[in-house]
Parts: sequence; structure tokens; C-alpha cells
Amino acid sequence: MKIAIPREQRPDEARVAASPETVKKLINLGFEVSVETGAGLGAAITDEAYSAAGATITPDATVAFGEADVIAKVRRPLPDEMKGLKSGALLISIVDPFRAGDELKPLQDAGITAFAMDLIPRITRAQSMDVLSSQSNLAGYKAVLDGASVYGSAFPMMMTAAGTVPPAKVLVMGAGVAGLQAIATAKRLGAVVSATDVRPAAKEQVESLGGTFVAVEDEEFKQAETSGGYAKEMSLEYQKKQAELIAATIKKMDMVITTALIPGRPAPKLVSAEMVASMKPGSVIVDLAVETGGNCELSEPGQVVEKDGVKIVGYTNVPARLAADASALYARNLYNFVELLVDKEAKALAIDWEDQIVADTCIVRDGKLVHPALAPKEAAPPEPEPEPEAAEQAESEPKSNGDEQGG
Repeated sequence: MKIAIPREQRPDEARVAASPETVKKLINLGFEVSVETGAGLGAAITDEAYSAAGATITPDATVAFGEADVIAKVRRPLPDEMKGLKSGALLISIVDPFRAGDELKPLQDAGITAFAMDLIPRITRAQSMDVLSSQSNLAGYKAVLDGASVYGSAFPMMMTAAGTVPPAKVLVMGAGVAGLQAIATAKRLGAVVSATDVRPAAKEQVESLGGTFVAVEDEEFKQAETSGGYAKEMSLEYQKKQAELIAATIKKMDMVITTALIPGRPAPKLVSAEMVASMKPGSVIVDLAVETGGNCELSEPGQVVEKDGVKIVGYTNVPARLAADASALYARNLYNFVELLVDKEAKALAIDWEDQIVADTCIVRDGKLVHPALAPKEAAPPEPEPEPEAAEQAESEPKSNGDEQGG
């Protein structure tokens, strides 16, 4: 078995898909590992470190691609990178399939099988492969540091002979993996932290980290979570009350960090232009959802902009701003997934297509989009014209209001 680790071609990508640690593990699984020259430099991993781990350094990625049974990448390949792929090879990377557009077509044309690490199911057995969690954790940490770097005041309370410096007040919107890490980091820096989330269960998590939970906690809110842990859609009345509370809270904040994402859909707008205008001059907003449309109405991808005296940080690909640690975690996630595809005794690829993790992450197989969320929907056959008597009978029958199908 041969596996290739190419250098990432996207200009904002400093991560790499393997570390010296995982190279050794891949070799123990039975792989010959090829790493493209300079693949790890953005993550502070030298070619010599890969060589010492047992990898072969390849000057041209297309050579390794042409021979590899598996190609392991961080991001979805650009169309030009697909030219050297061997038909039947496995590609494993973060694909971001819902925003890939035309870039999924070359994957189909290459005749490969593609797995999206960002579609790893959220089940216990797959936790060690969950790249969204590992990378979001770092993004939440870095968001606080990025915000602090443009904030013109100190974070902790400081007692000096000349007077007291008050602590910064930080609001984190969204208490998922990134949000919880942002809360913890801001607290460690000495800020007074508040957080909001649409899930009632998030309150305990926020408070366990020393944050204050902000929400309209009426009876509707207490019933706002399904048995599966997802948020229910709230009434318009509740949404209005919650928006008023958040607007009043944001006015008092020195920093707002937004983390809300919806898979396959644009990010929800949480901070309006009016809310930005209401904030104190010198305040900061860090928008971690800027790549999918942004949680803040005024954020701009890849930019730090100032609106009404408020600095809005919109850095993209935030995990890559911590490339060394992000690469180490991603490499372990990826190795754990590859391990699932290998017969350890035979030291050969043995893909179990009945495995939930394999099935849920596969997006392209045999030149076709196979993931249910991506595969084209087949057109329903046209209904036959009713006989004249049947048509008259149908018109005379009362119409259903749809309640039988759940409305």
C-alpha cells in the first residue's frame, strides 16, 4: 500500500495531513509513505523530520499521486491537482462539499473514491476522527487571541498605584466546541465572560467554565431541545424577546465572539449593523463564521474592518493560524480514519462499506456522487392522467390539510 502526503496548494493553508508521529504509525500499518518536498514547512515540520520517521521525500506531488493508493490532504484538491491521480485511488481530506460547487466534478472524472473528513458522524466510536471538533477547539482559542490583538485595552483587572484597570467584558455567541474554548480562554486571560446559545443544556456547560448564561429562560426555552439534543424552532414571540435581550447585552460588551454555524447552509445573522453601532468605541467583534456568510452583518472575509468605531475581525481558516497544533491533531484524526480502512493482518486496504463511519463520509465512488445530501435527486415519474370519472370524484372529495404527514 502506498500513501501520498502532498503540499497544500491553497494560499491560506499552512497545515499538513501527516506528522512524523503518524508517518511512523502509517508505516506500521503497512504503508509506504511519500511526502512532497516542503509539505510540512508551514506547520514547522521539516523534510528531515519526515525522512527520520521513515517517509520518502518526493519533489513532485504528481509522481506520488500517480502511484499512490491513498492520497491524504487537509483541503479538497484544486482541479489542477487531480491530473495525476490513479484511477481507483482513495482521497481523504476536508472536502467542504456543500460549498465545493464545480470542484466536485474533477473528483468524479478522476475515477477515485473520495472521503470527506468533515462529514465524520458525531458518534462515540468516531470521536477520535472528528476533525470539526479538533479544529474548532483551536479556532475558539485563537479567536480570543485575535480579538485581544486588536483590542486597545487590557483583558484582566489590574490594580496599580495610578488606579484600577477594569476587566474586559466578553460575550461568546454559540456554546459549541469553539464557543466553549473561547469562554475558557477569555476567562484565563481575566475577562468577565457571558455566553448565549439556543440550547438549554448549554447553560450548565457555560456556567461550569465560569461564564454567565444569557437567555430568556421562560417555559418555552426550557422545552427548546429535542430528545436528540438539537434545538427546536422557537416562536416569533420568543425570538423577539431573545433578540431584545442580546441587543441590550451587546451594548455593554467590549468584545463579542460569534461561532454559530449551520452545516450546508449560510451562517445565521446574529449581530446586525444596528447592534454594531450601539457598541462602545474601541470594542471588537470576532466572526468565526465569516467564510459561510458571517454571523455579523458587517464582517468581511479575510479582513479586519472598522465600523462605527468597532473593529470587526474576519480572518478565514482560523485553525491554519495555529498550523503546528492544528496539523498534529488533524493528522491523528486522519490516521484513525485510515486505520479503519485497513486489514492489519493482511496489511491491505479492506473497506467495509457497511460501516456507518465509512458510509457517512464517502462522497464520491466509481465516478458518482453517492452521499445522500449531494447525490442528484431523481425526477419523479409523471402521474398518469386520471380517467374522467376518477377526476370528477377527486374534485368532489375534501382536501387534506397535510396533518397526516406532519404538516
